[in-house]
Parts: sequence; structure tokens; C-alpha cells
Amino acid sequence: MPVTMFTTMLLAFMLSISVAVSIGIASIVGAWQANLNFLAVVKEMFAAINKFPLAAIPFFILAGNLMESGGISARLVDFAKSIVGGVQGGLGATCVLTCMIFAAVSGSSVATTFAIGAILIPALIKHGYPTNYAAALQATAAELGVIIPPSIPMILYGVSAEVSIGELFIAGFGPGLLIGGALMVFVIVYARIKGYGKGDKEGKLPFLLATRKAILALLMPIIILGGIYGGVFTPTEASVVAVFYAFIVGVFVYRETRFSDLPRVLKKSVISSAVIMFIIANAGLFSYLITRAGVPDRIAAFLVEILQSPVLFLLGVNAALFVIGMFIETSASIIVLAPILAPVAVHFGVDPVHFGIIMVVNLALGMITPPFGVNLFAACTVARISLDQIIPRLLPFVLVVLVCLMAITFMPFISIGLRDLVYAR
Repeated sequence: MPVTMFTTMLLAFMLSISVAVSIGIASIVGAWQANLNFLAVVKEMFAAINKFPLAAIPFFILAGNLMESGGISARLVDFAKSIVGGVQGGLGATCVLTCMIFAAVSGSSVATTFAIGAILIPALIKHGYPTNYAAALQATAAELGVIIPPSIPMILYGVSAEVSIGELFIAGFGPGLLIGGALMVFVIVYARIKGYGKGDKEGKLPFLLATRKAILALLMPIIILGGIYGGVFTPTEASVVAVFYAFIVGVFVYRETRFSDLPRVLKKSVISSAVIMFIIANAGLFSYLITRAGVPDRIAAFLVEILQSPVLFLLGVNAALFVIGMFIETSASIIVLAPILAPVAVHFGVDPVHFGIIMVVNLALGMITPPFGVNLFAACTVARISLDQIIPRLLPFVLVVLVCLMAITFMPFISIGLRDLVYAR
């Protein structure tokens, strides 16, 4: 049965059928082959999405869209530019820093790509950066949306592997800052080598003025993350607070979101949420069937036998996840693989929170690698270029993130150092 399911799924991918539908078709074939009552199919699909932490996903997506329409994103760009925009290549660094701040609320890399890319991709092009470079930079920087908490993939990993979501959020700060800092250094150095961004100082606001204009936008991540770690509300409740705050600021304070805009914002958010939930439902059924067939136990036994040390295990898993991330959507990959790999990681003495960060960072690379990188499609849509035009510019960015991934993998303190410090008190 598992062989038939994986074969069916791969054939569906080759026929360009969407990831969610491909997983669903493979699951139905597997259920039929296993003589499973199809009422159980519906039950397992419902059970996969009937989890309270998953309620955070549509609310964080809605919060991100409200931030985009309410002028919060634009003010964050001005604030970031006032900090790092005063040097050659500073506009590229502004893109990265803005994505880091926006990620602290949205939890979604695609929302970050659209919200920040709509402002910064045209600005980068205007300042002499090649269009495909600007799109590649935006797609890569938006990847931070799923690494810096709150993060939708971290929520999915926490639910799937039964790991504390709060601990995962705290552990995500170190890797997010490492990758963001490395990208900023790279884009500034690369801009000077290539001669890009000599006019990046144009339009830079004084720091105090930019801070005053963006103060309400900057308070948003402080309120959300402070509330989570202060025990005021759960990560799921924080997503509702984010929506409420973005709505109040965008409609009544900045007054850039009109009530007539709300149906469009809600429609966009519902479509994005439905896609993710559909993937989760189908991936949940797929995971149930392969678990029922004993595949996780066999894979765990195989890995334990072949990979005799934690170092070999982590290298092998990183290589496998990198390839998987190219072809399977991040949410689906986490839901299917986390219950299989997390227990094996624990067997090798790897902290499950640390392993979760490794999975999220690695699979996030799939968002910027062909052929199914969702950030690439979003950035290409904003920049109005084709996918083949952006690919040549991606390699340096992918290499930077890969170097950071190796550091995160083999230096656990980058992820769990802050977690241990917080929970030691």
C-alpha cells in the first residue's frame, strides 16, 4: 500500500496536479487498497484540522493582509530604511530587516512576500537593482516569515510532534536573527561588488521621525510576542489579537483601510487559509495511512541502523529534507514527516525543539527553490517576471541560508540557548 500511495503521488506531481490534490488522490488510493471504510477517510481528514492551535493560521494570514492594506507595512519599510538604508546596498538590507519585523506578526512567508514586496521590489528596481535580483532577494528575505515567531510551520510541527509551541517560538529567534543578519551582510557586500544601490540614501527618513511614524506598527510585534511569553494569551489567542490590532490601526488610526476594502481582504485571507487547511486535511489522512501501515516504525529502524551517530543522522535528514522541500509544500511535509522523524531524533539525543527548528529552516528553503517554491511565484507575480528569470539570481541566497542551516544544525545553542535561559528561570 505505501508504495502504491507514493507512486500515485509522484505521478500526480508529474502531471502538474496541485500538491494538496496529489496527496488526497494518493490517500484515497491507499484507503481503497487497504479496504478502509470511507467514513473513516472523512473522519481522519476532519481530525487533522480539528485542532485548536490550527485556528491561529487563518487569523495570522488575515492579520498580515490587514497590515498590508492598512499602511502598517509601508511604515515598517520607512523605519527599517532609517536604520540600514544609509549605505550602498542599504535598500536591500532594508528589505531583509523589514521582513524580519513583519515576520514577527504575520507568521506567513507568502503574506510577507506580497505585503513587503509590493513596496520594495519597485523601489529596488527604481534604484538600479536588476528586476530578477530584487525579486530573488524579496523571496529569500520573506522566508524569515516562517522562521521568526510566530510561525505557521512551527505551529504545525508542535501539533504533529506534540512539542510545546511556546518553546518553538522562543527557539526561533536565534536562527531568525542569524539568517537575517547573514543576508543583510551579504546584500550590502554584493551590492558594492556589483555597483548596485549607489542612490540608496534617497528617501531615507531621520530615525526619530521614522520611529514616530511607525510606532504603532512597531508596537504590534511587541504586544503579540510579549503577550505570548508573558502568559497573557496563547499563540492561538495572539493571532486574534493581531487581527484586532491591525484592524483598529489600519481603519481608525492610519485610515488607509476603508470598510469597502474589507471584503477583498477577507476573501484573499479565506482563499489562502482554505488552501493550507485543505493541504493539512489531506496530509493528515496520508500520515494516518502510512502510520497504520507501519512505515514510520520501519523508517525509524532503518535510520537507526544505517545512521549510527547523531552527526550522520542530522546530515542525512538535512539532505533529504532539502530535496523534499523542493517538491512538497512546507506544511504538508511537516505534517507527514514530523511524527516520523521527531522520535528518531530523540533516539539520537537531539532535542525535539532543536530538531523542529532544523526542519522548519530546511523546509523553508523549499519556498525559494524550484520547481514549487511558493515565495518564487509570489515574488515573480509582484515583479511581473517569469520563474526562469529569477532562478539564476537565487543561488547565492540559497548558499547563504544553507551555511546558516549548518550552523543551526550543529550549534544547538543558537536555537535552544534562549529557550533554556527562559525556562531556567
